[in-house]
This record gives sequence, C-alpha cells and structure tokens, in this order.
Amino acid sequence: MSQVQKSNDVLGTVNRGNSTESGLCTLCRADCTGKCETWMSSFKGRSMLYPRDFGLVTAGSGNTTHLGVSYNAMRIQGYNYGWSGNGKCKPNDSDECLFTNVSLETEFGCEEKTTARLPLMTGALGSTFIAAKYWESFAIGCALVGIPIVVGENVVGVDRKSEIQNGKISKSPELDRRVETYMRFHDGHGAIIIQLNVEDTRNGVAEYVIDKYGDKVFIELKWGQGAKNIGGEIEVTNLDYANFLKKRGYLVDPDPEKEEVQNAFRQRAIKSFARHSRLGYTSLANADQVKENFMLSVDYLRKLGFRHISLKTGSYGMEALAMAIKFASEANLDLLTIDGSGGGTGMSPWNMMETWGVPSILLHSKAYEYASLLAAKGKKVVDLSFAGGLAREDHMFKALALGAPYVKMICMGRGVMIPGFLGANIEGALHPERREAVHGNWATLPKSIREVGESPEQIFSGYYDILKKVGSQGIKEIPYGAMAIWSLADKLSAGLQQLLAGARKHSIKDISRSDIASANRETELETKIPFITDVQDEVAKNLLNS
Repeated sequence: MSQVQKSNDVLGTVNRGNSTESGLCTLCRADCTGKCETWMSSFKGRSMLYPRDFGLVTAGSGNTTHLGVSYNAMRIQGYNYGWSGNGKCKPNDSDECLFTNVSLETEFGCEEKTTARLPLMTGALGSTFIAAKYWESFAIGCALVGIPIVVGENVVGVDRKSEIQNGKISKSPELDRRVETYMRFHDGHGAIIIQLNVEDTRNGVAEYVIDKYGDKVFIELKWGQGAKNIGGEIEVTNLDYANFLKKRGYLVDPDPEKEEVQNAFRQRAIKSFARHSRLGYTSLANADQVKENFMLSVDYLRKLGFRHISLKTGSYGMEALAMAIKFASEANLDLLTIDGSGGGTGMSPWNMMETWGVPSILLHSKAYEYASLLAAKGKKVVDLSFAGGLAREDHMFKALALGAPYVKMICMGRGVMIPGFLGANIEGALHPERREAVHGNWATLPKSIREVGESPEQIFSGYYDILKKVGSQGIKEIPYGAMAIWSLADKLSAGLQQLLAGARKHSIKDISRSDIASANRETELETKIPFITDVQDEVAKNLLNS
C-alpha cells in the first residue's frame, strides 16, 4: 500500500482521522472543523495548489517512495517542447499557450451529447439522511459549476410524505425537491440523473419521473457500487419509522415487528435498525439471462420516453465488468460509471467495505483493456466514468489518462460532499437564525475559518465569481455550501489545467495513456502503463547515438 500522510506541512493541512489514499479521512464528519486538503480547498480554492507562507519558505516534495499498486503509484508526464490540440492556444505562441487557456469541457452520450464544464460528476446521493439535509448545497453548487449530479436510490421509498397507490408512486415531495432545486440553476451544462434499484423499479419511479419531468431528467440503472456488494442501507433510530419502511417493502434488520426486538429497543439494548435494499438479478443464472433482462429494461425505459440512460456498476469481478461494458455499449447507453473498491459510502458494513471487491486502479485498468477489445473489433464503446477513492486534481488526470480515450468523466462521492457540509456550518455560524434550516453544526466559526475571514465575501474565494454569474439578487439564493462547491471546483479545475499544460495538452479531450507512467514495476505489470524510466528510453538513446 502506498504511504499515506496524515498531515501536510507544505499545504498546512491535517486529517482529523485516519487518512486514505484519496486524502480524505476514513470517517468524514459533517461537523468537522478541518482541515484536510479538500476541506481547505472548499473556501480557499486554487490558492490551495501552492505551498503556504510564500516568501518565508521553500518547499520540497516528501513523496519519495511509491509502494504497491494504486493511483498514487503513478506519475504524470511533462514535456519540454511541443503543444497538441487546437483552439485558443496556437503552437509556437508562448503568449497563447497558457494553462488558463486549457479547455476542461467534456461531453458524454451516445445519440445526443451532454456537456460539462469539467470532467466531474457526483456519486449517487440517495436515501441517506445526510444527502437529504445538504441537498440544497449539493444541487445548487453542481448546477452553478455545470456538472452532473446523481440522485441515488430509494429517495421515494424512504420519504414518509410520498404516496404509493396500487404499488406505484403518485406523489414524491422529496424527489421533486431534488430535481427542482438542481434545475433552478441548471444552465445547459451538466445533468440530473435519477438512479433506479429494485425497489425504485417496483415503485414506478421511472414512470413518475418521465410523466412529470419528461426528458429533462436522465435515468440510471444500478448494478452496484464499490463500497459494498449488497444493496443500499440507511440507519433508522425510530421504531415507528422502521415499521413504516418494512411496510414499504424494505428489509429492516433487526425485524421491528418482533416483540423481542421492540422490547430490546425500548430498553435501549437495540438503538437502531438498518434498512436494506434487495439484490438485483437473483432469479438469473448466467450472463445471457442478465443481458436479456438488461436489454428489456433499457427498451422499456426508451419506450417511456427517456432519451438519456446510464448504468452504474460496482467492483465485482471481471465477468461483471465485461458484461457492463459490452451490454451498455450494445444498448447505446450514454454513460457507464465503474466504481472501484477503495472509495466511500454513506453507510456500508465496515469490514465489507475494507475487504470486498476489486481495487479501483485494477478495475479501471481492466476496463480500459476490455473497452479496447471491443473497439478493436470495430464496436462502439460506451462513454465511461471512473469512480472509487478519487478526490484531487491529480487523481482526475491519472484516471482520465488511464482510461483514455473512453473515460469522459470522473465520479467523486465524499469529495464533493465535504464543501456542502463546510458551507452549511459556516452559514449556520454566521447566521444563527438559519442554522437549523441549513443543518449547520457550529455555534461559532472555528479559528481555521476566522484566520481567513468572517463573512462569505472574505471566506469563499469564488464568492465574486458566483456574484457575477447570478447577480446581486441571485446571490441571496445561493447557500454557502454551494459557494464552497464552487471554490473546490475552482481548485480542481486550475490544478487540472496546470497538469494538462505541463503535458502540453490544450484540452482535456487530448489526454492519453502516454501522459502517465508507473512509479514501480508492480504497477506497470497490473496497469500496462510503462515504468517511468522506460518511457522514451529508446528515443533518448537514439538521440544520444545520432
């Protein structure tokens, strides 16, 4: 395993808990007072790309070893001449070939392309209460930035105000709130994607969505995720609500209808219940049956009127990966998100998350290999999104390069949620009258924030960019969590532009596998990305011998 730093003196960052390879803590708290790199970037923006205390310090890399196989055991290439791509940057014009001119706009889709201002999308933000509480920040922030957001599974089923008649949803206030909040600030870039699992399909979520919103909303079939190999879960601490969910058709563990469980709950020996979703495809026995069922599902969604359909799969084995790529390609889906182990979750069995599935870099490497096999046969390959433990701009570059040219998007879960938490905490501290509404956790600003400022104009690096975009009246509708998402996106964007410029690429669309190298032989073996000193070695020797 690669070395993981708990603190970074150069950036002035510290992880409250155990640090992961993504730079996030294993346990990320909504009430955290800082200060990991993503947390700091959520208000400082692109200034977090550089060492602190400039003018008083010099800084040198502490990354001297690359152990094991991971994204951190890959290096990004840079070149000393040339420039590829077209656009503002004209080759041989150093006044034009600036990193700020590098284009990050991407697009994905089969028949009709969807654009995003940078190759970033959220993970599925579904029925977990934390997703519901901070949705305003998440949705408005992503809409302003111009990236897709995914409404995860079970939002309808867990909503006590939703109405289900004859087994089908007829009213869903929470799902409506999710869609309408994003669409209020959507300007044509990005999309809102509604995920379907077994219960959502039974409840008629697809039919409800298409009837109410038409093709403004994308729909996503779900096979799984990287955090667990069973269905989604939430924790419930109310006995009445646990019984409600069981009556809605969910598995609730332990069974809230049992007298002995109720007695244990009253005595506080049992303090909570876990609501689980069902496994899909349990009646199917082989890949052919999976394909038939999958194609029927896609055909049905198209007949309903959905023009944009995607698929999310988890870190299963190689057969499931091949099925996902092949079936999604043949069904002309718009996007396939491949989520590797090593990412995060709202709620998953901890040791399951730690031990099951294929780690992201291995899964993503095989995804490229399998996509290439289809392409070599002249087959069209579905656009891909890679997910699983990715949080920084260098992660984005490496994953895009590893899967090039098939990968169009990088999917981040917890990394995009952190600014939502932080902004809500700042808003609640500065405006106590809003604290409950925005779910702020702070009574006062911590020192780490006060050192930067004591108003949104002072704290958020992107405040005036947002003001320019939405105007003096519109800024009043922007939650501070959305401002924090904008600031984080600014840091990721600037960092990605710099890495692309160093690789002499004008556009994100020009990125290739030759732009990364393996830092150890083990990573080379697994990813098929050459070891760093083997890259261009023959070219160098020919030059010396010429």
